Amino acid sequence: MRRRRLGTADESSEVNLTPMLDVVFIMLIFFIVTTSFIKESGVEIERPESSAASPRPDAQVLVAITPEGAVWVDGEPVDIHRVGPAVADMVSDEGSVVIQADRDATTGVLIEVMDRLREADVEQVAVAAQRSGA
Repeated sequence: MRRRRLGTADESSEVNLTPMLDVVFIMLIFFIVTTSFIKESGVEIERPESSAASPRPDAQVLVAITPEGAVWVDGEPVDIHRVGPAVADMVSDEGSVVIQADRDATTGVLIEVMDRLREADVEQVAVAAQRSGA
């Protein structure tokens, strides 16, 4: 005579998902920690070329100048007369500002932005350029 087990077959057929969830959680933490975030200026800029350009990865605030003369600070359009206080509020004492001026932007706008930053006591200002192949 055979005996049937009632209820035990259902209990043993369950899959324990806890170890799989642990592995997925650990992988998620690993990818978050190892990801590097790239700051972008918010507008498309074609930088001028320079053979003496050097990388500056410690930029805290990016200021972009479009060919039309519009000024963007960390992806938000800003009036050129208010760029100094806007950037001064965002940058710390050790932080630096990088100005990304389009190659077709006028030099006058670049100089005015630099003057506004200097008036707002922003000391570390750099102008971005693309390293030329030569």
